[in-house]
Amino acid sequence: MTAASLDQTRAAVNELVREEWGRVLAALVGQLRDFALAEDALQDAVVAALGHWPRDGVPERPRAWLLQTARRKAIDRLRRDTNFRAKRAEFAVLRELDRQTRQDDVDETIADERLRLIFTCCHPALAEAARVALTLRTLGGLATEEIARAFLVPEATMAQRLTRAKHKIKAAGIPYEVPAPDLWPERLGSVLAVIYLIFNEGYAATSGDAPTRSDLCREAIRLGWLLTRQVPGEPEAAGLLALMLLHDSRRGTRSDSEGNLITLEHQDRTRWDRERIAAGIRVLKDALAQGNSGPYQIQAAISALHAGAPDHAATDWHEITLLYGALYALQPSPVVRLNGAVALSFAEGAEAALPALAELEREGVLADYQPFHAARADTLRRAGRKSAAAEAYRQALTRTRNAAERRFLEARLAELLG
Repeated sequence: MTAASLDQTRAAVNELVREEWGRVLAALVGQLRDFALAEDALQDAVVAALGHWPRDGVPERPRAWLLQTARRKAIDRLRRDTNFRAKRAEFAVLRELDRQTRQDDVDETIADERLRLIFTCCHPALAEAARVALTLRTLGGLATEEIARAFLVPEATMAQRLTRAKHKIKAAGIPYEVPAPDLWPERLGSVLAVIYLIFNEGYAATSGDAPTRSDLCREAIRLGWLLTRQVPGEPEAAGLLALMLLHDSRRGTRSDSEGNLITLEHQDRTRWDRERIAAGIRVLKDALAQGNSGPYQIQAAISALHAGAPDHAATDWHEITLLYGALYALQPSPVVRLNGAVALSFAEGAEAALPALAELEREGVLADYQPFHAARADTLRRAGRKSAAAEAYRQALTRTRNAAERRFLEARLAELLG
């Protein structure tokens, strides 16, 4: 194998591992009941894959190969453990499981484990932020750095938070199961939040070359469907699913053939996925009919207004501004205020939104949030304040780690300076 083809194979292996990480880890945690051991064993299996697959070819069932190899790596780790005597029972169970399971059977056992893992990570014994972060790391396959950016905290802080959460799950004996219906309310909010964060990282990737990660979008929507079947009659679960379906209908038009970003204003709306839109609106109507509107249903309603508009100018921005006001009443976050200000800039003109953006800037809470600087730059540009807009674009550029996003911001800055 040439060096070039070897690199291509390794890149394909890395991509496949990234797609399968959460699914395989969930199954592995279910079998080992030990987060740390499951992560270490899966990492060993990935290293083995990077050694074997470029040389021998990718196996017919790569997901099953990873799980079976990880399980055997876990057996090896248990055997070498200095505390092996205390772990003989786990060792025996794993050996028997490995002896009985064929790779052909493995795929059938993996699918439902992920929702179980989400509910475990979202146990109320864990702090709210730790629940979401741990699920994003283990199931969403997001790097610690990516999660830290989503939470607006330093990477070291997030790493410590993840380690403490995993230790607490083990020390407290938190069960690995989907809880009984009477326990859902105290966990459902975190479960919904984590699924939406997974989707958001896929819809607007914060790192890498591509503006989107379709694997994460598909996974979040799949979990959304699974959750609505687990908790039928829960309007916010349906609201989240509707929101993701409506957003995802536009995913294919968010970039051109060269991977360059296309803003909502310039997207080809004839290419929006009408089946996704119809499904999203159908799910949203069912949720709203239950008469208990929540943040996800409001956001889905905003997305539905975009989906129904023939073009950007004809969008009902006044209604969207009102909906953001309703959303802020339920969910008073600076990001909701930012989105509301952007909607106001299209409803009443860019100048109308500048006071709200200036207030957010003074507060400083979004100082490290790249979308704030990008939105402020665009609003200032449309208001004709070129110098301030250029500085805001520079601020946004220092905070982006996505190649497509960087090209877009550089192009806008060049237009201003030209």
